[in-house]
Amino acid sequence: MNRRKFIGYIGCTCGSLLLNQCTTAPITGRRQLSVYPEGLANKHAAQYYDNFKSKNKLKKSGKELDDVTEIAEKIIKAINIYFSRENLPNPTKLFQWEYIVVDNDKVLNAFCAAGGKIAVYTGIYKLAENKNELSIIMGHEIAHAVAKHTIEKQSTVMSVHYGSAIADIFLGGVISRTRNTVGNTTGIDIFRTGLLDPFSRKMETEADYLGLIFSSLAGYDIRVATSFWEKMKEKNKGKEPPQFLSTHPSSKNRIKNLKNWIPGIILKYPPIS
Repeated sequence: MNRRKFIGYIGCTCGSLLLNQCTTAPITGRRQLSVYPEGLANKHAAQYYDNFKSKNKLKKSGKELDDVTEIAEKIIKAINIYFSRENLPNPTKLFQWEYIVVDNDKVLNAFCAAGGKIAVYTGIYKLAENKNELSIIMGHEIAHAVAKHTIEKQSTVMSVHYGSAIADIFLGGVISRTRNTVGNTTGIDIFRTGLLDPFSRKMETEADYLGLIFSSLAGYDIRVATSFWEKMKEKNKGKEPPQFLSTHPSSKNRIKNLKNWIPGIILKYPPIS
């Protein structure tokens, strides 16, 4: 059985043994395993977010916070209007949106936790030359939350571990022995490298695509996405692991995807007036 079939078997077959619940990602329609409760994911994310805020220096005012707030509110409004206009279920209906700017120039990062908890570091803010580029970053992170990727990851981990444990019983411990042998020999966890990391790369690619859509709907020029990621590629030069050992697609593949998607997205998802 090849990896893709094994993932599907373990993911949806074993997931069905837990709650028999698969959903679809918004807009892309990709099938997702969803056995982890959204309410629980949002609750844990809110707790993490509160703890994160207490341990980091935050911008209380200034251009950075103004820009992040403006972009977040435009994207959130565009998302709400889009799903209402298309008569589709709004995946953010249980969200309690918040947005902060972390005063740390050394970190080139941003995130949006489950339930709409957004954080942007000043490091990544300074790398973005304008609001269009900043919207690409924020659109990507917001897309993770909108597509319920945290829930999917938790559900996948649960199903893989439950499924492998059940299979191991019938196979006399072959799976666990193989996993331990490979791990001790190479330092590579075959479950993570062969199953979980490919899932993460798929979700990162989906967030890139959905993020462009949300930024475009909000009225930002998404054509800057490729030049922004070229800058990120240069920043990470010599630091990127091979794609098969990473939770993210390679910069080369990411930029190639963006170039292919942008013309179609601009036509299909123009700014919402």
